Amino acid sequence: IETLISFSGYFNVSIDTLLRVDISKLSESQIGELERGYDAYIRGSNLRVLATTVNSSNRENIELVNEKAKAGYATGYADPEYISELPVFWLPFLSENRKYRTFQLKGDSMLPIPDGSWVTGEFLQDWSTIVSGKAYIVFTLDDGIVFKVVENHIKDDGKLVLYSLNPLYEPYEVHINNVKEIWKFVNYISSELPDPLIPEKQLLQTVAGMKHDLQRLKARLGIEIIDVQEEK
Repeated sequence: IETLISFSGYFNVSIDTLLRVDISKLSESQIGELERGYDAYIRGSNLRVLATTVNSSNRENIELVNEKAKAGYATGYADPEYISELPVFWLPFLSENRKYRTFQLKGDSMLPIPDGSWVTGEFLQDWSTIVSGKAYIVFTLDDGIVFKVVENHIKDDGKLVLYSLNPLYEPYEVHINNVKEIWKFVNYISSELPDPLIPEKQLLQTVAGMKHDLQRLKARLGIEIIDVQEEK
């Protein structure tokens, strides 16, 4: 017991973690979390053991979950065999000390990010660090994989509120007990350019220019022009 206590104090790892978690099954990034002082039991949450893959240099891959693979992810997300069958790649500008995964976006709820984009996220171990107003990939068994802007209410009532960038979609709540994984948005890859957002001032100038051109056209055609003053 004394040895265990000494080991716990030296490495800043709780005795619960030492007794309940098989450290040999942790990925390199999860071991790095422990080395940096993160301990799930000290913080009051379970350490989430993530199934992952590495390349020949023992560097963690970025697994790619396309639209077809999403259905299997609901049952295979914790299965190392399933994860090992996913396509993998890596991005040289991302940290080697973090775990990333890429998911294919489906639908128009996050426009202007185009449908079919590949969204990469960093695995988030400590959900209390979720920053309200930031984008995350949230995986639940009920809703599957969704990419949303998140509002963090975990401390208050154990819930997250998920918002779409597209205002046509209503926000909704998910209880943290139903969440299996959360990935912090890092970047996205798309073969399409997002639709440009025209500033209001530029839009008004464009409308005024079109009105002027229309008036000139009417004058050339000999059509009487009636100016209508809009109430302000």
